[in-house]
Amino acid sequence: MENKDVKVIADAMMEKKGMNVVSLDLKNIGTAISDYFIVCNADSSTNVVAIADNVEDRMAEKSGRKVLRAQGRENALWIILDYGDIVVHVFQTAYREFYRLEALWADAVRTEYGEQD
Repeated sequence: MENKDVKVIADAMMEKKGMNVVSLDLKNIGTAISDYFIVCNADSSTNVVAIADNVEDRMAEKSGRKVLRAQGRENALWIILDYGDIVVHVFQTAYREFYRLEALWADAVRTEYGEQD
């Protein structure tokens, strides 16, 4: 059963041309700090900021939720938005490839989002 806020975030990412949008369901992983990670990438810092801004706007508008903590806006190489149960990662493409966050959580249930969703 997909979390509705995860879908709101995925849609918000795709609205601003976020690429390779993936959610990881971490609920069954004992060491996870949240229930979900949702990850995407973009090719420019401008686009990374636009995606993060849109996620915050859509979550406030559709779910009534504000981000608890945010990091990374200074350089926009990797912006993290923490909603407590959901942590959003918006990477510049090269940084996503370098950090390979999804590989660290390979045991998580993975959902890929695309234009057809």
